[in-house]
Amino acid sequence: MYLKSIELSGFKSFAKKNTFEFESPISAIVGPNGSGKSNVAEAFRFVLGEQSIKSMRGKRGEDLIWNGATTEPRSNRASVKVLFDNSKKIFDIDFSEVTIERTVHRDGLNEYSINGSVVRLKDVIELLARAHIGASGHHIISQGEADKILSASPKDRKSMVEDALGLKLYQYKRLESERKLKKTFENIEQVQALRKEIAPHLKFLNKQVEKLEKTESMRQELLSLSKEYFKKEELYLTHEKSEIIKARQPVDEALEKLSKESKEAKKVIELESGLSEAQKRKDGITRELGKLEGLIMAEEKMIESEKRLAASDELKTVRLKEVEDLHKEVSILSNVAEIIKKIGEFIKSRKHNTDSKLIKESEVRIKELKSEQTKLEASLEVAKAKEQEISEAEKAVFRTKALENELVSKLNLIKASDERVRQEEAEFKRELQEVGHIVGPETLQYKNFEIDKESKPEDRSKQEERKRLMERFKIRLEDSSISGTEEIQKEYKDTSERDTFLARELSDLEKSAETLAELIKELETRLAVEFASGLESINRGFEKLFTTMFGGGDASLVLTKEVPEAPTLDDEVGVPTQLEEADVGKEGLDIKVSLPKKKIRGLMMLSGGERALTSIALIFAISQVNPPPFIILDETDAALDESNSKKYGDLVELLSKHSQLILITHNRETMSRAGTIYGVTMGSNGVSKLLSISFDQATEVAK
Repeated sequence: MYLKSIELSGFKSFAKKNTFEFESPISAIVGPNGSGKSNVAEAFRFVLGEQSIKSMRGKRGEDLIWNGATTEPRSNRASVKVLFDNSKKIFDIDFSEVTIERTVHRDGLNEYSINGSVVRLKDVIELLARAHIGASGHHIISQGEADKILSASPKDRKSMVEDALGLKLYQYKRLESERKLKKTFENIEQVQALRKEIAPHLKFLNKQVEKLEKTESMRQELLSLSKEYFKKEELYLTHEKSEIIKARQPVDEALEKLSKESKEAKKVIELESGLSEAQKRKDGITRELGKLEGLIMAEEKMIESEKRLAASDELKTVRLKEVEDLHKEVSILSNVAEIIKKIGEFIKSRKHNTDSKLIKESEVRIKELKSEQTKLEASLEVAKAKEQEISEAEKAVFRTKALENELVSKLNLIKASDERVRQEEAEFKRELQEVGHIVGPETLQYKNFEIDKESKPEDRSKQEERKRLMERFKIRLEDSSISGTEEIQKEYKDTSERDTFLARELSDLEKSAETLAELIKELETRLAVEFASGLESINRGFEKLFTTMFGGGDASLVLTKEVPEAPTLDDEVGVPTQLEEADVGKEGLDIKVSLPKKKIRGLMMLSGGERALTSIALIFAISQVNPPPFIILDETDAALDESNSKKYGDLVELLSKHSQLILITHNRETMSRAGTIYGVTMGSNGVSKLLSISFDQATEVAK
């Protein structure tokens, strides 16, 4: 026995908690009409996941909740809990007992739980489907539904049989697979749309990355070239600086030596008061000597003149002083004769006389002048010597100055070379900074660049050529530079990875679609095989039970295909209208019966009792093929007479060997086959009450 109990609390007329324990293969629920017996069958439907409130005789979820009475307040919730024995692992869950509970609240909210854990309705349906149990189907036949399998359409009848054969799980899987396949195709379209959407941007980014790769290639070429250039330039600058230092050292030493010599010569000039002063002094002495020589010569000439005059009165010289004295003497005389006399005496006194006094005075003056001349000549020699010394010093200064100028000229050339090297070094640093800014800090690794040091110094033009080539690379790199390089590479990487992911996702989806299509095909094949095999087994059981109940005849289920009505002609053009694809070739099951001693070959010709027996035989035949854990029969024997009730009871006992039976009945014959009877009554307050009788326990006690 798999079904152990069911507990109702606040469900419909069961206001209080009531528990039905099923310890017998056959349990009967009896009671007067309207007492709430059928509510038990509906409670089973409810807890097993039935979603149609109408099938449970309600319109809304709150119709399933106890609505209250004069003595009993209404409930805010209704719950049904069913307990299964899982010791034989009929359920795919690792528990020895399985409890399924469903609760509905007045706001329509439903809650499901398995062994106390809240779950989804889907989880409940999947768990029950593995044990061939559902909210509706062949194992729950409610009041008035015994004839349902006969009156159902072939398509619905086929669905009932598939459910009974345990094919619902496969159908559920097929539907799930079809939904997944549909969803997969939708996802494929979405992924394809996403790939199409990012394709232009990815193409643009790819071009940008290719441009970046070309730029990087040029950057590497520039880096390699710059390392060689900067290494050789550094060696060149180092060599030039060394050569400048070597060339400058002797010049600096010579300049220092000349500077000392020049200082000494200048000191001589300064100590002797300078050449110009010495020259002025020499010139002054020379002039004085000239004057003295002139005076001496004048005195000598005067002496000679006096001597000549002494020899000749015609050219005799009279001293001015004497003439002035004569003038004074004459000017005081008033007599002309005296004046003439006086002048005559003057002339006479000087005629043919030599002025020895004058000569003596001249000789004295000459002697004095010569003495002074001798002194001046001595001073002149001193002045000439000083002039010579100062002149030699000045010549030395001039020579030093000329040599210094020559050295300064050389020094200026060296300084020009040094300035050129400094400019080249500054240019070197500027180039290093520019290339470093473009290429990166890797440029500084030029020091590790190896060159052949033993090779001859190369021509400077080769280095200039490298520089021009570097300039071209820099211009091309600056022109091809793309802002946000890292962002573009990151975006390209992300977009490329996303496209790769989408491509991989698309491939996975396509493979998944193929797998799902194959799975659907396999499920359809399996459904067809299982259905054909199950239908054959059902027909064998149906034939046997039908023959037993009717004492002969035959009955079978026949697979049919519904043929749609012939297409109608269009009134205007006379062309048949097109059929919908879904309307073509729907499969179903038809029931063919043949009663003994009667020419009846259709269900429509059966009486009510015959229909009841036929439906019961079919239901029992279906149940025996793939027996569910339990079967609930709600007054399926209501239309049977006493004779047929006995046959029904025999079938019930036969069926109880495969499935646990819960019978809701008024039939005494059926009651007699039950091991436990639950009586349901209803008081004036409308609350269903429960009373149980266990015949199996009573029999054991009696023994």
